[in-house]
Amino acid sequence: MEEQQKPHKRRVRYSGKYPKKFEEKYKELQPEKYQDTIEHVIRKGNTPAGMHISIMVEEILDYLKIQPGEIGFDATLGYGGHTKAMLGCLNGQGHIYATDVDPEESAKTKERLKALGYGEDILSIRLQNFCTIDEIAKEVGGFDFILADLGVSSMQIDNPKRGFSFKVDGPLDLRLNQKEGISAAERLANISKDELAGMLYENSDEPYCEEIAKAITDEIRRGHAIDTTTKLREIIEKTLDFLPEKEKKDTIKKTCQRTFQALRIDVNHEFEVLYEFMEKLPDALKPGGRVAILTFHSGEDRLVKKALKEGYKAGIYSEYSKDVIRPSAKECAQNGRARSTKMRYARKGDFVKCWKKAY
Repeated sequence: MEEQQKPHKRRVRYSGKYPKKFEEKYKELQPEKYQDTIEHVIRKGNTPAGMHISIMVEEILDYLKIQPGEIGFDATLGYGGHTKAMLGCLNGQGHIYATDVDPEESAKTKERLKALGYGEDILSIRLQNFCTIDEIAKEVGGFDFILADLGVSSMQIDNPKRGFSFKVDGPLDLRLNQKEGISAAERLANISKDELAGMLYENSDEPYCEEIAKAITDEIRRGHAIDTTTKLREIIEKTLDFLPEKEKKDTIKKTCQRTFQALRIDVNHEFEVLYEFMEKLPDALKPGGRVAILTFHSGEDRLVKKALKEGYKAGIYSEYSKDVIRPSAKECAQNGRARSTKMRYARKGDFVKCWKKAY
């Protein structure tokens, strides 16, 4: 009896010369098979669908100065680009512990890094929040180097099913882990006007927070659920329709960005997590340990700057970045998502220095 052949799976069909939707970009979603396409997209200054281009890799490695045999912590595994670069510095000696709350993407990254030869002997990936750094540090005896890239990965932003972008239609979710907590749509369904206005202002400095909050809560009170990215974008567009034509388009775009950012920060408890991480950071570092942190909006940067400055004044850190380090003009031209990045760093003092300052 002849062996049955598997039915041939046809590639995704799309109208026009080039694919536009995320799911239509089958070549970009298979980078191992279509490397030429990936390189072409990157050369144009874009990020291929389903991928993430790591930011400020050279600057991070230059400061962390990772040596073979050291123990490190990657707070946000993501696509694994930074992790891969740091693993390369270890030269097969030492270990990196990485955390991530996204079960879908972290599983893909684990397999991708494993295929490159980075198995559990040198890399441990934990599906947990990076604010649990104290638990891992206690287990392994502290870290020589730590990286915290606080940005949302491109493969999360670009996938319409995740609901992170106002540019494409999808469910209004915004959770990093869709199996836990409540979605942004559920959050909006039960929020008051004053609380929403406060959220928009505190989380993203939105100048039209009062107007946007009133429009959203009025719509929900009329029995109209705001459960898709398009519905939320349309409410913002309608609310800001009073603006002069010459500034309307740009203001609406920025307000959409800030509103989605504020909701994402809220449903993922990002400020609470970051605050807890910064509080636990000093004890997680070994004497002489280095930390580099990438932030992407003013709220994050203010929190990180304040914590590092206070740690320096208290004698915990022997040095810290008083000024931010920015990505190069070349990197920003190649990767537009790098433009808002700020890097700060610190080095923990040794026991003698800390003891002298403490007493």
